[in-house]
Amino acid sequence: MDLKKIVSAIGAIEENSNISIEIIIDALSEGLKTAYYRFIDVKKDSNLPKPKLRVDVSKKGEIKLYHIKTVVEEVNDDELELQLNEIVEVYPEAKIGDEIEKEVDIKNFGRKEISNLKNVFTQKIKEAHKRNLLDKYKDKVDDIVNAVVESVEDKFVLVKIDESDLALLAQREQIPYEKYYDGQRLKVIIKEVSDKTKGAPITVSRASKNLVKRLFEQTVSEIYDGTVEIKGIARVANNRTKMAVYSKDPNVDAIGACIGNRGSRVSAVISEIRQQDNSLTQESIDIIEWSDDYIEYVKNVMKPANIIGVIPKDDAIQIVVEDDQLSLAIGKKGINAQLASELLSKKVDIKTATALEEAGIDWQTEMAQYIAKEQEKRLREAERKAAELAKAEAERKAKELEQYLQQKALEAEKMELVDEKSEEVIDSHDELSEIEVIEEVKIDEKIKETIKDVVEDVVEESEEEIELRKAKIAAKAAKYVSKFESLADASKEEEEKTTSRRKRKETKEEIEAREIREKIEELKKQEYEIKPEYTDEELEEFENPDEDYWYYDDIDFDEFDKFYDEE
Repeated sequence: MDLKKIVSAIGAIEENSNISIEIIIDALSEGLKTAYYRFIDVKKDSNLPKPKLRVDVSKKGEIKLYHIKTVVEEVNDDELELQLNEIVEVYPEAKIGDEIEKEVDIKNFGRKEISNLKNVFTQKIKEAHKRNLLDKYKDKVDDIVNAVVESVEDKFVLVKIDESDLALLAQREQIPYEKYYDGQRLKVIIKEVSDKTKGAPITVSRASKNLVKRLFEQTVSEIYDGTVEIKGIARVANNRTKMAVYSKDPNVDAIGACIGNRGSRVSAVISEIRQQDNSLTQESIDIIEWSDDYIEYVKNVMKPANIIGVIPKDDAIQIVVEDDQLSLAIGKKGINAQLASELLSKKVDIKTATALEEAGIDWQTEMAQYIAKEQEKRLREAERKAAELAKAEAERKAKELEQYLQQKALEAEKMELVDEKSEEVIDSHDELSEIEVIEEVKIDEKIKETIKDVVEDVVEESEEEIELRKAKIAAKAAKYVSKFESLADASKEEEEKTTSRRKRKETKEEIEAREIREKIEELKKQEYEIKPEYTDEELEEFENPDEDYWYYDDIDFDEFDKFYDEE
């Protein structure tokens, strides 16, 4: 046996079959053990204990098989035990109960042993591959996949999906009269994934109604995004398919969306399920509108027949038609009735109005009673939904009110904290304001004394100097800002920033301080006019001027007339 070929085969299996190296080594170990049991003629169904074996596969690709025996005083089975006195020279430290491993030369295996090894190894690898396929496709049932025909047999066709995985297309899952050939590309639906079947664990189908459904989902964008919903579908492969659709958007026509512009969308689906080169495959697709009104929905399902009466029962639906519509309602080979029964999930009993009247059945009264019951049921359902909506709305409003009250409570707590801090600021501000008021009064007295001193100093000055000095003093007084005024301005800014502050009653000291501040503001607004002081004689002389002043005699006014003439 060539061990190098075995090692290379292990690598190829790991790469192509996507099976882990641990599973491959376990399969090889099981095969080697089975081959060795055959080599030493151990019966498979024997009740006797089998020898202990161990397989060692190193990273370098070396494969070794060890036979393990137990050390005893007296041997009863040569394949299981070793006598102590016979091995004491080879294993001087051995004692009773120890296990001794002896390497087996697997190159001595014969053709039968090698064949047994191959069969066991192959079976284990197939089982591992099957488990991988089950894990891969167990969640993909009813999904559409692309397939390539691998081989065509009498009763089945093997196809390859996902480029490497084999699947079974059984005869019952094939479209009647559809022909297959090697290399043919098809779209199939994954019908079943099971580990109970022999051979390929994946079964695919071309005759399933879900294939048509998935093709429409791929072709019609409105179905893919959920605007149009497929409510029901029934199919007889290679004959007819009926599909009920419903539009969630009133502006979207469900039937028109499925048909497409000039039938482009439905034609694309038909071209996939119908072989164009085979005249025997002539499947057609009927698209009908789903309705929540059961009677209206039944009438749509039975098209193209004209239905005049529908009487639903527990296990069947009584459908009443005119005499000339009976064959159309049943359809060719009963196809229309079969599809209707599958869509409605009930047995369909189609009879003419004449036959019912002859049998003494008042189908019109029964239909009227059913309609009345349905209307009453709908009314109760509408009332129940209205009550649920009202309850949900009341719960929502109660929850919003609770959240609002919690928010207001938190805001009130925050406002209390702000008020406490504001009171602390006001108290500290009041203490400072009393000191500042006293200092302000002293400063104002100094200003008045300064103004008085200045007035006394400027009595002898000329009018121009007096006016200039007045302007300077007024500007200085206007620019002066006391500490109390700056603190008052700061308190005003703080009051503007504070959103809300609790009012409190002013104390006597605060009232006096406020009156002093008002007086200071009034003094600032007043205009101080500095007037020179004159004696009584000087004032009398101003009031009664004497025309014969000394300068009238000394000054020749005619000399200055030339200056006026020049101007």
